[in-house]
Amino acid sequence: MRPRGVAVLVAVVAVVGGCSSRPEARQEPPAPVSAAATTTTATTTTAPPTAVPGPGGTTIPVFQQPYAFGTPQRQAPPIVDGMVPVVRRIETDRPYVFITVDDGAVRHPAAAELMRKSGVEPSLFLNSKHVDGYAEYWKGFDGLAPVHAHTATHPDLTGTPYEFQRQEICGNAELLRTRLGARPKLFRPPFGNFDLTTRRAAADCGFTALVMWTAAVNDGVVQFQAGARLNAGDIVLMHFRHTFVEDFLAFLERCKADGLTPVVLDDFLADPKATV
Repeated sequence: MRPRGVAVLVAVVAVVGGCSSRPEARQEPPAPVSAAATTTTATTTTAPPTAVPGPGGTTIPVFQQPYAFGTPQRQAPPIVDGMVPVVRRIETDRPYVFITVDDGAVRHPAAAELMRKSGVEPSLFLNSKHVDGYAEYWKGFDGLAPVHAHTATHPDLTGTPYEFQRQEICGNAELLRTRLGARPKLFRPPFGNFDLTTRRAAADCGFTALVMWTAAVNDGVVQFQAGARLNAGDIVLMHFRHTFVEDFLAFLERCKADGLTPVVLDDFLADPKATV
């Protein structure tokens, strides 16, 4: 017979052994779930400049093209009775104004820079005597300003014979074609003087319109034929003079003040066959 004390001891050991727990395996905490990275690209737009530095410390007002320059917007009036129409201003319901520059006597070194930086494309009316021998200078305006006719020698045409006027007008157009590569379509008579013979000779020389003006710039001052401001449709006259910078800037500043944008005259006096 087994001693009773021994039996009790064995039982206690068995119970204690059954209650003791083995250490559990360590569990790593779950890895945090990474949210998908979201990349946001901010689009920044820079407003176009309203002015840029110009020659001699000046400031050039800048204009944005309201349409693609070189795109016909309106046809020139028709030729009637063998005579070109006389255009003094452009009929438009938009805030557009037109700048023209005559003669070419002074080949100003800053002229092309002013046109390029301002975004303004004038129409140039040049005499043969100021182009012949200086074609390289005028070729510098290619893509900046279309060139048109202003007679060969800048005479007063009124009262002169048809053949004289035709020679002055046609000869000028042909020289501009051979020297600069394109035959002009618009004509401006010197001093703004013309007669019916002038209009007939211009038509016979292949021109579509005789262009006058409603305002002018002289010595840095814009002068008006009527009123005290520029109006939509005005055609403004300038000259290639030593005061070119002052005159051109005066025109640009006047446009800003009057809420107008200079656009290309040629686009509003397009060939009657052009699609607009």
